[in-house]
Amino acid sequence: MHFDISQVQAYQWALAIVSAMVIGMSKSGITGLTLMFIPLMAISFGGRASTGLLLPMLCVGDLFAVAWYRRNAEWKYLLKLLPSALVGLGVGVAVGGKLSDNSFRYLLGGIILALLALMVWQDVRKKEPSYPQALWFAVVAGLAAGFTTMIGNAAGAITSIYLLSMRLPKNSFIGTAAWFFFIINLLKIPLQIFFWHNISAGALTFDAIMIPAIAVGAAIGILAAGKIPERAYRVFVMVMTGVAGLLLFVL
Repeated sequence: MHFDISQVQAYQWALAIVSAMVIGMSKSGITGLTLMFIPLMAISFGGRASTGLLLPMLCVGDLFAVAWYRRNAEWKYLLKLLPSALVGLGVGVAVGGKLSDNSFRYLLGGIILALLALMVWQDVRKKEPSYPQALWFAVVAGLAAGFTTMIGNAAGAITSIYLLSMRLPKNSFIGTAAWFFFIINLLKIPLQIFFWHNISAGALTFDAIMIPAIAVGAAIGILAAGKIPERAYRVFVMVMTGVAGLLLFVL
């Protein structure tokens, strides 16, 4: 799929720049924002083309996040999540364009809100649940994350719910998510190039122009995340995840 950068309109440039800054912020600590712009990018550039534009931008954001939080990852949780996430990627490649945009949005929104409701219920009960440490929970979360990230770069909310369920400290939460998506998104690049054909030289040129905006967003995210207390950060992520899930039903 050829992407002609000369045909990009002014409003599309503006939307992409804002999206790039939001990606940087989301990857470096102000999580939950990216999902709000994915439907807007899809409407503006087209569903398949937008995923090809967003993926390299997400990889750059992952790189900034990994560079800053590289020592904060909890690898035992990553290693539980990654195997089933890889299976989810394969399912996403196979399903590809067979799932309509609306079906995907409603499915993802339903999964996000159901998992979030379960976590909030456990928080209200103030009783430590046993399911976060169960293997099935990691398998389900990994499959859902791999599938949704392949179809629509939209696994952030599911991964956030999984990591929040582990009661990780703020920096460990950000660092673990950063490494997870850095690995997964790099693996997605050849899949989208060779199976979906939606990452072209034109798309990569467009994405390269977005790097300064991603860097600015990453700097803002790092500074802002550093000022948010641990408990407030957990509540913030839960609220933003819920908003993102609801937006999938209305955008």
